[in-house]
Amino acid sequence: MLEQLAHILMLLGTTVAVIVAFQRLHIPTSLGYLLVGIVLGPHAFGSNINLPDFNALAEFGVVFLLFAIGLNYSLPQLHALRHQVLGLGTAQVMLTTIVVAILLWLAGWSPVMAFVIGAVFAQSSSTIIASLLTEQGEENSQHGRLGLAMSIFQDVTAVPFLVIIPVLGAGIAANQLAGELAMVLAKAVLAFTLVFFAGRWLLRPLFHLVTQRRSPELFTLTVLLVALMAAWSTSSLGLSLAFGAFLVGMMLGETEFRVQVESSIRPFRDVLLGLFFIGIGMMFNPLALVDYWHYGLIGAAIMLVSKAVMVSLMVRASGITTMTSVRTGLILSVGGEFGFALLAIALQANVIDEALGQMALLSILFSMILGAFLIRFNKQITAMLFRGDGEAASSAVVDELKKPEQEVLIAGYGRVGHTIAVLLQHSGIDFIVLESDPKRVAVAKANGHRVLYGDISDAELLNTVHAERAALVVMAIDDPDAAAQAVRLLKKLYPQVPVIARAKDLEESSRLLEAGALQAYPEIIEASLRLGAAALHIMSVPEDDIETIIQDVRDWDYQVVADKP
Repeated sequence: MLEQLAHILMLLGTTVAVIVAFQRLHIPTSLGYLLVGIVLGPHAFGSNINLPDFNALAEFGVVFLLFAIGLNYSLPQLHALRHQVLGLGTAQVMLTTIVVAILLWLAGWSPVMAFVIGAVFAQSSSTIIASLLTEQGEENSQHGRLGLAMSIFQDVTAVPFLVIIPVLGAGIAANQLAGELAMVLAKAVLAFTLVFFAGRWLLRPLFHLVTQRRSPELFTLTVLLVALMAAWSTSSLGLSLAFGAFLVGMMLGETEFRVQVESSIRPFRDVLLGLFFIGIGMMFNPLALVDYWHYGLIGAAIMLVSKAVMVSLMVRASGITTMTSVRTGLILSVGGEFGFALLAIALQANVIDEALGQMALLSILFSMILGAFLIRFNKQITAMLFRGDGEAASSAVVDELKKPEQEVLIAGYGRVGHTIAVLLQHSGIDFIVLESDPKRVAVAKANGHRVLYGDISDAELLNTVHAERAALVVMAIDDPDAAAQAVRLLKKLYPQVPVIARAKDLEESSRLLEAGALQAYPEIIEASLRLGAAALHIMSVPEDDIETIIQDVRDWDYQVVADKP
């Protein structure tokens, strides 16, 4: 027991130190987890972390990763993306897999090994792409949005590989392979049907029941139960755990509970996914650098060049400008974390041998390092490629920024929140409501308002709904303490976003202003002011003078009328 505790402490201590260093250097943390695995693995320094069922626990990182991806790709969203991202993403994965597989097959590899490596090479790192684009301020550019959307969709297209790869390692005869694959795909359709109908009939009522208890712990436990139950169901059918998690995530993605589910599951996903990457790092033998470094570089070059060229041509063929197409291709050329996941599954299923696994690991690692530079300097590289064309070269250094539509974030859907939602809707202003009362959520949906179940004072939830993009936050919840806490959190995390709030009285208004609200309107005094304004109007006082008087009272923080009999 003490030995295992010592190994746990060594693992946690090394991980914390490495991740802190990588975050300070703005290096994707997935690479940091891989480094921890390499350092603490059995092949380096003789320090072998001996923890029972470590790999089994790390496997759940992929389960929760697929669950989170499913939340962001519900069936209606997949249908909406079918023309551009769906078509381009699917074509990119298929073409990269086929091209790389053919090249490896011509080089003398078996068709099965060539296919698996092609599928591994087709993946791109959403983490690296998102972090670098955000750091460079390109996340809202046309090439940035398209590249990130396609990289995320690659994870969805990788789901069939989760089903197929284990079958390829079963060692069955070639004439039986088609029948076996057909059987597995039939099981996948059956699993989808079961999860689809169970999700439609059971998930929403279940979460309505759970949210009525107003217990974050119960909500999180329910999310874990649903995700793991779906994973167990598909595993019982002979499919992967991750496939079931992805399916149930899609079903929950259609509900108003999506963002709160994603917020609740994120800590588990990130930690377990970190363990997964540590496990991948432990598979890597640093001595392989001596024997296979050149194969790793060749593999990385094949990955980077093939993906950059194919993506650029496909995006250009869809009608997008040459500059944007090339920059999108450079962004998507990088290797991906999901490639590691597919590689781990292939190794466990004995589809590829250890030597080939080491070469593929090196190729992905090198492509991540080199691909990060391609993403970082995608503008300069594109400008150099087209510098012979004066007009093209000048346009290559211009970002095609399209700022996303900003929306108002309303916290609470009581009397005040509902009124504000109606006013915004009639004014044609986009908004989204966050409400923690499931009954009010149902009312908002019945009124045709865009509403999500969630607590405005949850930092993870604010990150999930991208509160940093909000044009305005309206604090309309009727709990003074919760409102003040939420305002403080918003001003701490997103100081650039203005916050206005409702208050019951002047004391509550002062608390909200101290917490950071731009304005806090006390309902009692505001009602008196509107009554006074009506009286002045009846007495023929000019409208401009009335508004000036009312605004003067507000500018003096209501002190003129406060605490008066």
